[in-house]
Amino acid sequence: MTTQSTENSNVEGVSPEEMSPEATTAAEDIVKEAEEQVEAQLETAAESISEEQQKINELELALAAAQSTVADQKDSVIRAKAEVDNVRRRSAQDVEKARKFALEKFASELLPVVDNMERAIENIDSENEAQKAISEGIELTLQSFLSAIEKFGVKAVDPKDQPFNPELHQAMSMQEVEGVAPNTVIAVMQKGYELNGRLIRPAMVMVSKAASVDTTA
Repeated sequence: MTTQSTENSNVEGVSPEEMSPEATTAAEDIVKEAEEQVEAQLETAAESISEEQQKINELELALAAAQSTVADQKDSVIRAKAEVDNVRRRSAQDVEKARKFALEKFASELLPVVDNMERAIENIDSENEAQKAISEGIELTLQSFLSAIEKFGVKAVDPKDQPFNPELHQAMSMQEVEGVAPNTVIAVMQKGYELNGRLIRPAMVMVSKAASVDTTA
């Protein structure tokens, strides 16, 4: 028992200088092998992390590309919808204009008929019993005719005693009239007409002008 304890204490107390060359080499080999194993494990771990990071980067790029594609497609859809709405709105406006003004030429051709009936009424002697019935008949016909064309948006422009409007009136002459403000319609030579708010014939009018100033005094 005493002998074994003595031997163990002798082994544990051996310093590196007292170890044999073979034992020192063996210890160094063990340490080197351990270091190599640690380095190999670190390299393997690093490679694994690098591969995972690369996959993450690839997935992030794919996600960014997909998001960009979705954004582009959404923008394209919005633009396409806006364009369709514009086309639909323009088409509706064109249809509405066509509906309102399809009769413009036809209405213009009817206006001389109205003018002729109005002149006929003006030239008939209402006091003449023989012509009175004719005058009444023409008046009834004219009123019926005007009511019919008004249903289709034809409206007379009769601006007597109104301010002159170059958008609706055509001045045929100007005249000084005492007591009347300048630029006032004093006579309508021929009525104008509108079709659904669009002028198809201006009213031919006589317009008052400012009194001339006497510079001879």
